[in-house]
Amino acid sequence: MYLPRSLISQLYQHLLRTHHSQSPPVLVLVSLEPDALCACRILSALFKRDYIPHSIHPISGYNDLTSAGEDLVQPMTTQKGGSGGVVVCLGVGGMVDMSTMLGLDNIADGGDPSGGVQVWLIDARRPWNLGNVFAGRPEDALQEIDGNARSKAPEVVEGRIQGSFKPGQGGIIVYDDGDIEQELATEREAYIALSNMPDVEDDGEPLDDSDGASEVAESVNGGKPSKKRKSWSDRDDDGDDSDEENPRPRQRRRSNSSNTVSSSPNRPRRNRIRDSSSPDPARSPSHIPGSSPPPAAQPPSPRKLRRRLLRLRRKHELILHKYYSLGATYSEPISSLLYSLAEALGREDNDLLWHAIVGVSSLELYGRSMTGVGISTSLDSGGSAGWGGQRGERIRQVLRDEVRRLNPPDPADTRGESARGEASGVIPTTARSPNDTSIRLSPEPRFLLIRHWSLYDSMLHSPYLAARLHIWSDVGRKRLHKLLAKMGVSLSQCKQNYTHMDMELKRGLRQSLLTYAPMYGLDGLVPPPASAGRGKEGWGFVRSWGWKACLSALDVGVIIGAILEVGKSGVRSDTAGNSYDQRGVKREAVDEDGIEETQAWIERFWEAYDALGNIESLKQALPTAQLLHRAILRTGTSLIEKRQIRHLKAFRMAVVKEGPDVQLFIHPAALTKLALWVGEAIAEQEREQRGRVGKHGKGTPLVMAGLNEARGVYVIVGTGGGGGVVDMALQEKRKQKIDAKARKKQEKQQEKERKRSERGLGGDEDEDEETEEEEDEDESDESDDDDLEDRGYGRNRFGNAFQEVVDETNARVRIDSFESCVVEIKKEDLSGFLESLSMKAVIG
Repeated sequence: MYLPRSLISQLYQHLLRTHHSQSPPVLVLVSLEPDALCACRILSALFKRDYIPHSIHPISGYNDLTSAGEDLVQPMTTQKGGSGGVVVCLGVGGMVDMSTMLGLDNIADGGDPSGGVQVWLIDARRPWNLGNVFAGRPEDALQEIDGNARSKAPEVVEGRIQGSFKPGQGGIIVYDDGDIEQELATEREAYIALSNMPDVEDDGEPLDDSDGASEVAESVNGGKPSKKRKSWSDRDDDGDDSDEENPRPRQRRRSNSSNTVSSSPNRPRRNRIRDSSSPDPARSPSHIPGSSPPPAAQPPSPRKLRRRLLRLRRKHELILHKYYSLGATYSEPISSLLYSLAEALGREDNDLLWHAIVGVSSLELYGRSMTGVGISTSLDSGGSAGWGGQRGERIRQVLRDEVRRLNPPDPADTRGESARGEASGVIPTTARSPNDTSIRLSPEPRFLLIRHWSLYDSMLHSPYLAARLHIWSDVGRKRLHKLLAKMGVSLSQCKQNYTHMDMELKRGLRQSLLTYAPMYGLDGLVPPPASAGRGKEGWGFVRSWGWKACLSALDVGVIIGAILEVGKSGVRSDTAGNSYDQRGVKREAVDEDGIEETQAWIERFWEAYDALGNIESLKQALPTAQLLHRAILRTGTSLIEKRQIRHLKAFRMAVVKEGPDVQLFIHPAALTKLALWVGEAIAEQEREQRGRVGKHGKGTPLVMAGLNEARGVYVIVGTGGGGGVVDMALQEKRKQKIDAKARKKQEKQQEKERKRSERGLGGDEDEDEETEEEEDEDESDESDDDDLEDRGYGRNRFGNAFQEVVDETNARVRIDSFESCVVEIKKEDLSGFLESLSMKAVIG
């Protein structure tokens, strides 16, 4: 079941009212990423203010999540002697069946399967597991055992929690950011219909004289012949023998070298009792008022009823299957959603706002967009304007409004602003006073760590500039020098620390960039000047800690990400593959299963957690961030100059297996940053050579593999090639179009009812009803298919493709990351895996 955004504070307020000193602590499970880390800081601050005990447990992947379910969650259940409680999942488990992963689906004793444990699921990854969204309530499972369960007040309607909902009953609750109610109406209808359908044996027989299964598939596929699909693994005990003619959503994601992982929801539980809306063979036709008693009409035969039910079931199953096949995407950052919770509770302040801003800003660093993990090809105004299209800009605009509200300008400081040059667009590098901890808006250029590097190094290591100036080549470096010369900045000036540069140069830097950057195709390098119409659109965020430091939100995201991926001490390797930290201490090889490696990642999580609240720890990690981005520039330049990027049928491919920086890229997030750097360079080359990016504007996807020699595996990341930016205005038009079709369908239904009453019983009523139902199904299927095809345009489908290759080959693959586009594979199986992958569709 899901909690609509309008009721976002309801569960927390109930927890606040009912929690006491003897209550078990709230368990918080957090993924190892900056956005989830910032959301955890927000939630932890709320718990501390309300004196709610809680414990935080970092989760590295699905295996770790299963272990947490066995060791931490199940002991909380009443079946194991616990008293229930609340589990909050931040960035964890949105794409899998959480009841199964946490072990809350055991109903053998006939009691509450959740054991009084309520799971709050907050995740930005899509697609949702529909079992979590529209089921997840204990009564849903108990209804199968007790078909005569007494009806209660409508606390939950079709998975949607109502205002009368009484928390504390256990179950899975998904926090909706608005997408479920706006975009999943078709999937909700299909899921609820399947859950209400009675059990009918399906032996795969044709539904009419022609192949009925093919007709159903063609209607859902928009008239195209359906391809033969592989049988699904989730066979029910209902006698369903059909494999290829009755496709169903997968339950488990198989991995050849690790535990199985649930990747899509269980098939909706079907009630054992007959639904009131299902056909009743014993129901007699209604009599027409004023007419003579008609002869007894023959009821529909059981065979007709069975065929009609099977046709509906196959139609709904195909709708769910197509939803899971759309590909991965990202919705609103969970740090933004948690700040909305704080705002609804009236607890917002500068600290919570800053955590939300850092979490939202970090998404661009990892390429997490509304089309999945991939580069952004948007050339809108500078800063973070490329992320999320119009929806991302709306979220940032709300944050800018919050900055103005919580940080009002000081009327007495007008002359100070002029002296510092902020009024003319100079990016702030110092605080206004020793006690200044305010957040300010700043026209941030798309440079990297400019306050802590020289202007030259900041521009050199910027992914945006590197791609458009071809920094990897000597020609690109010369273009950078020419740009600086046109701006009137000498190399001696730009190679010293930015804070020590001449003040006159810093005052004129922004205007010089606005003047000369478009000559080099750098239209989005800096945000446009503030105006009455657009306000400060594209401007970034800066916070001061007195005289100690002044950092932008993107700078903090870069540093926190580097701590999570490399650690505070950093890591390097020699030619023999031995790894060392920055102090020169040799690191021992981890075990083959990666258990010790996972423990090291969790230790880095706590380092990043502390650094986010301690400015001195944050400053100490600056060299680590610089080390990582120097390695990205070196490795990316080497791959392009040595022509080590191969172009396969469906994507480009690069392998990092040698060099001094290879140990830095065994972490999937660090490898993703390298893949995005290379992918953006490839996209820019394609744009210059062909005038467009990839095929049909979808871009050319990239597969990047990094060798972990100590474990004998390759870490593989698949990124999209840009394009396919979601247009929110187009989505609104699509919604209006769907509403218009619904009204038209209702009018047609009324016309059919009128004709049926006029026709009376003169014809074959069963045949007429079946024909009308088929027409309605064809119309709805065509509309649903068009909507799904538009929604899936340009999405990253590497997760689906990886799973298909695992099912078809004997490659030893480990699928453990919450990112569907990340897998691990034994190095001996890499070539065969990539060969099979090249035949798959990896972009929607």
